[in-house]
Amino acid sequence: MEVMYSDQEIAELMRESKVLPNDWRNQVYKHEKLIVEGNNGNTFCIRIRQNHVNPLDFSVILTVCVPLSNQDFRLRRYNGSTSPHNNSIEKEEVVGFHIHFATERYQLKGLDEETYAKQTTQYCDLDSALQCLLDDANFEEPPQLQLNLF
Repeated sequence: MEVMYSDQEIAELMRESKVLPNDWRNQVYKHEKLIVEGNNGNTFCIRIRQNHVNPLDFSVILTVCVPLSNQDFRLRRYNGSTSPHNNSIEKEEVVGFHIHFATERYQLKGLDEETYAKQTTQYCDLDSALQCLLDDANFEEPPQLQLNLF
């Protein structure tokens, strides 16, 4: 199986500085999607999904657009606590809130890039999961607008 991104490349994409656009909160919640250009020229997308009946059933996903293709590569996925996950290589079950990580070893097995997951206590709802993603992936708030009153 071909590896799209190595573990080192995944880490570099996560470290790439990404400045959020003005009014980004309204964009991501209204459209359930936000596209951000990274400082190294990569295009990233944050997608959110939340079940309307059970607010703990959600996903906050970070993808990078694969150059010269129409594909997105899932770097991270922050999931709610409603369904357990099985790490097939490690043969372990993950319960509660959990973060999916893109890994080279799962790609080599022909599995989805972000199949590996770890349980977390870093967030407890959609909003805090989104903030966790922003912190983990080196997103920065937009520069403050300066008003010139004179």
